[in-house]
Amino acid sequence: MPKIGVLLFPPMSKTYQQALRRGLQSFGYVEGKNIAIDWRSADSNVQRAEKLAAELVAVKVNVIIAYLTPAAAAAKKATATIPIVMAYVGDPVGGGLVKSLARPEANITGLSASSAELSGKRIQLVREVIPELARVGIVINGSDPFAKPFVAETVAAGKHANVIVDVVDTRPGADPEPLLERLKHAGARAVIIQGSLDTARWAEAAIKRGMPTMATQKHSVAAGMLIYFGPDADDLIARAGSYVDRLLRGAKPGDLPIEQPTRMELIVNRKTAKALGLEISPAFLSRANSVID
Repeated sequence: MPKIGVLLFPPMSKTYQQALRRGLQSFGYVEGKNIAIDWRSADSNVQRAEKLAAELVAVKVNVIIAYLTPAAAAAKKATATIPIVMAYVGDPVGGGLVKSLARPEANITGLSASSAELSGKRIQLVREVIPELARVGIVINGSDPFAKPFVAETVAAGKHANVIVDVVDTRPGADPEPLLERLKHAGARAVIIQGSLDTARWAEAAIKRGMPTMATQKHSVAAGMLIYFGPDADDLIARAGSYVDRLLRGAKPGDLPIEQPTRMELIVNRKTAKALGLEISPAFLSRANSVID
């Protein structure tokens, strides 16, 4: 029975587990019947991600599925031979994981979230909620390889929209209070928070300061952030099943082109909006795929 190792950078999610199982079942794989899945979560800790990746290599899994850039980077560091499938990585080329989307080479393939490229749309959505927006903060996880392209795209999008972007570099586990206070003191009216941070803590601290938050990860909105716009994460994870099937049949990962998102989602946390004293327009809510009350 082939064994798949799944390395999630954020906390374990039943939604993501169900999505992958659904994707595998579409190719005839049923967990516990004809395929084994070793689930691991780094809980937003880079060192833990590297430790877990090494453990998956040690138990000789046939394929590693990595969710978020730090998980993919940890898997790449742990093995140059076991195929790695990226299930959701913001910018595989900009983050230094692969040489190109068409021919990734080495032992990595999978799905790009194209997250950095969506920065302009995120700023536009924040401006719809705060029409007078002139300054926005962006909080990055400097230990995440995705941080560099994420900052570059967001700063460029800010210039195009005539919005000043203030960048705060931090690490998972850091206290969000003084960093958000710094952004607010500088005049930032809202904050975009990188998904590889502990977004629940950041959401709570931002609400205390009356700062709307834009998420780069779907699970972050359920944790209390105001808006998510980006790829349908469940769809990307399910599509990882296609890569697993081809790899188990003998395909080489470096020959499999990296696919892009085909479905986008807009999610709004109306409970957070109420806590911030924001009135989200009916027109905005009508475009949302999901509204959390």
